[in-house]
Amino acid sequence: MTEEMTGAPREPGSQWYDNEAGPLVRPYAMTGGRTRPGPTGVHFDLIALVTLDPGAPGADGVGLGPEHRTLIGLCRTETQSVAELAAGSDLPVGVVRVLLGDLLELGCVTMSRPVPPAQLPDERILREVIEGLRAL
Repeated sequence: MTEEMTGAPREPGSQWYDNEAGPLVRPYAMTGGRTRPGPTGVHFDLIALVTLDPGAPGADGVGLGPEHRTLIGLCRTETQSVAELAAGSDLPVGVVRVLLGDLLELGCVTMSRPVPPAQLPDERILREVIEGLRAL
């Protein structure tokens, strides 16, 4: 509700705070105005898997922003997809992609893609292998 609707005076800086949502930080503030991940040619699609490299410099989160540290914390326990990181951090996917680009450049995380279905073995071949093992 606005001041006109409630009659209550606005506090200085209150345009950056929503009583229900908490402090408001614009996505461009979290990414420094960037919209693309840092490394050229890297695209974090929703199913890309992100793994933390615990031995990498910067993996402890020192010197990084709170959003970077949140992503590191989520990856610390297990490999996560970009979609899972966005949901777990409660950040927009576009912001997560840019922040992951930063972490990739620092060497804190690695990215891999799941095996495409076209490269998986044919079901017929797998059945023949199973039948061959049963015959032993």
